Amino acid sequence: MIIKNNPEHVSTDQIVLFPFDDYSIPFQHGVRLQLVPYRAGVDRTRIVVHPGPPDAPDSSRVIYYGSVHRVGDELWMWYLAQGDDDSWHHRVCFAKSRDGYNWEKPELGLVAYNGSTRNNLVDIQGGQYHIQACVVYYEPDDPDPTRRFKAVIETSKYTPKFAVMFSEDGLRWHEAERHLHAPSCEMSGITKFNGCYYLTAHGGSHIGPTRQMVVYASYDFEHWIEASCLGFRRGNIPPRPVVYGAHQGEQVHLGAALWNRGNVILGFYGQWHGPENNDRRHVTMDIGLVVSNDALHYREPIPDFQMVEAAEDDFEHLPTPMNFKHAALMQGQGFENVGDETLFWYAPWPEQLSNGVRIATWKRDRLGYFQTADMTRKTAQPRHVISAPIDLEGQPSTVSLNVDGLSEYGQVTVDILDEHFQPLEGYTSDDCLPLTSGFHQKVNWKSSEWIKRKETIRIRLNFTRIRPEDPKVYAIYVEKARES
Repeated sequence: MIIKNNPEHVSTDQIVLFPFDDYSIPFQHGVRLQLVPYRAGVDRTRIVVHPGPPDAPDSSRVIYYGSVHRVGDELWMWYLAQGDDDSWHHRVCFAKSRDGYNWEKPELGLVAYNGSTRNNLVDIQGGQYHIQACVVYYEPDDPDPTRRFKAVIETSKYTPKFAVMFSEDGLRWHEAERHLHAPSCEMSGITKFNGCYYLTAHGGSHIGPTRQMVVYASYDFEHWIEASCLGFRRGNIPPRPVVYGAHQGEQVHLGAALWNRGNVILGFYGQWHGPENNDRRHVTMDIGLVVSNDALHYREPIPDFQMVEAAEDDFEHLPTPMNFKHAALMQGQGFENVGDETLFWYAPWPEQLSNGVRIATWKRDRLGYFQTADMTRKTAQPRHVISAPIDLEGQPSTVSLNVDGLSEYGQVTVDILDEHFQPLEGYTSDDCLPLTSGFHQKVNWKSSEWIKRKETIRIRLNFTRIRPEDPKVYAIYVEKARES
C-alpha cells in the first residue's frame, strides 16, 4: 500500500498515521496536537548500562554515541566506552538484552584490553584507534551476508573524515575500501528509504558557523557523496537573531537518531541551547522531535518541544551529593517497540561526564495525540481529521487505532472516503461499530471488517458523542488484511 504524502512515496505493508505527521494527516478540523515528553526527574534516572568493574574497557565511562537494533529475539547495543587509559581513547563495546532494560555484557574474546580478551569489546580496527561515534545499520536481507551489519564510524585514524565498516555478525568488522572524498561530520542516525541510505549529522559545508542537521546519501553504503542536504536548521532564521559564535544560540547536535516507520521517519535530535558567552561549558541540551516523509527534509511538529528533557537528569535527594553539572543529553540510533512500550536510549553529554546509557519510555507508539480543541466553538460537523490519499494496491486492508479515553460518552468513528472526499457505501461513520481503548483496536463496520476497494481512499476519523473531548488518538494503522 502507498500513501501519497510526498513525491518519493514507497509501498509498505503497514501505514502508520501519527498525529504529528501533517503530511500524512493534512486536514484537521477542531483538534489540537499534543506531544508526550519524557522526563527522568529526581531519583528516577534509569541507567540501564553502567560502567564496568576495574580493568574493564568501560570501567571509567559508558558514553553511548552508538546504536541499538533488534536481531532475532534480542536487542543488541553498540556503545562507546572509556577504560582506565592514561589517554582519551574510546572503544566500541557490545551488550545484549531481551527487554531493553536488563543488559548483558558477553565475553567476546576478540580484542585484548589490559592483557585479557575476557571483555565485551567488538573488533573494530582492533581497538587501536579512538572512536568518537559508531552508528550501526542492520540489514538482515542483504544478499551479501558479510554486509548484513553496516556502520559509519568517526575514528582518529582518518580525522576528520568518517570510515565505513561491514560485518557478518556485528562483532568482527572489516573496513570498506577507503575513498578520498568521504564526508566530515558528527553523526547519530542512519536509515534506508527508496533504495538509498541516508546519514544524519551536524557538519557539512553549508554557510554559517553553527551546528545544523545535514543529510548525506549513498546507494551502496560505501560511496557517500560529499555534498549534503540541509535537512533541518534551528538558528539564524528571522525573527531569531543572527548568531555569530560557533556555540551560541539554538543548534542541532549530531543530527538525529532515526526511526523509519515506512511512510514516515521519526527523528530525535540534539536540541542544543548555546549560551550568550559562546562557552560550551554552559551549554544545555534536550532531545527534540522532527519528522520526515522523504528522509531528506525534516520539520518539527511543535517547534522547540523537548521530547526527552535533560532537566534534573541524574539528580537525587540527600544524602546523595549534589551534582552541579549542566543538564545536557546526547541521542543514539535506537528505538524499539517492546510489548506495550516504546523504548529509546540516550546518555549524558559531554562524554567525560557520561556515567551510563539511560532509557526513556512511553506507552507503545504514544508519542503524541489528537484531542478536540475549543469545545465552546460550535461547528456543523464533528471534530475530525482526514488523511492523505492511500492506494491499497488492490489488497484487502484493515484499519486499527491506538486510542485512549473511549467510553459510552466519548467515542471515535472512522469513515472511508474516496480520493475526492466522498464517503464510500458501507464504510460511513453510521456503519462504524463502537470501539474500546487500546494500543491496536481494529475498526469494524456493520457489513465488513476489511476495506475491499480498488480505488484510492482517504481515512476520516471523527470525535463523537456528548464528550468528544475525552478520546485521545495516538496512531491510525492501515495494514494488509490477514486471512483468519
